[in-house]
Amino acid sequence: MVLVFVALVAGTHLLLTRTRFGRAVYAVGGSVEGARRAGIRVARIQISLFVLCSTFAALGGILAAARLAGANQSSGGGDVFLNAIAAAVIGGTSLFGGRGSAFSALLGVLVLTSISLGLTLLSLDSSVRYIVTGAVLVLAVTVDSLSRRSRAAAGRA
Repeated sequence: MVLVFVALVAGTHLLLTRTRFGRAVYAVGGSVEGARRAGIRVARIQISLFVLCSTFAALGGILAAARLAGANQSSGGGDVFLNAIAAAVIGGTSLFGGRGSAFSALLGVLVLTSISLGLTLLSLDSSVRYIVTGAVLVLAVTVDSLSRRSRAAAGRA
């Protein structure tokens, strides 16, 4: 499963950095109106991204069911959504759009997993893991917001 995951990250990185589609994705993420004025078909890009995200979610569900050797109605519950968003933001993906990469999301996953495993090894309660994850997420969003503001002030936003 690790090899499949690394292959998906590498393929996504190549798709986003080496193709016209990837440049269009970053353009739409940075400014929908600017992308539309540049001649990019925004609706087509957004629909294709929804399809791609749904495909990745389905593949993630299949891999999770394979890892757990089964699935039920509560599979994927709990903190899955928090961890997915936190991993992307901690890795450097901007909540305001237009910035980030597949490898930065992978870095976020590694950092978040390290924090979670460390807290588990310390035998701390799951509520403490939620609090620590939330605090790290708030810190990452604050850094992202401050860096965006400084880029805007310098005229590089």
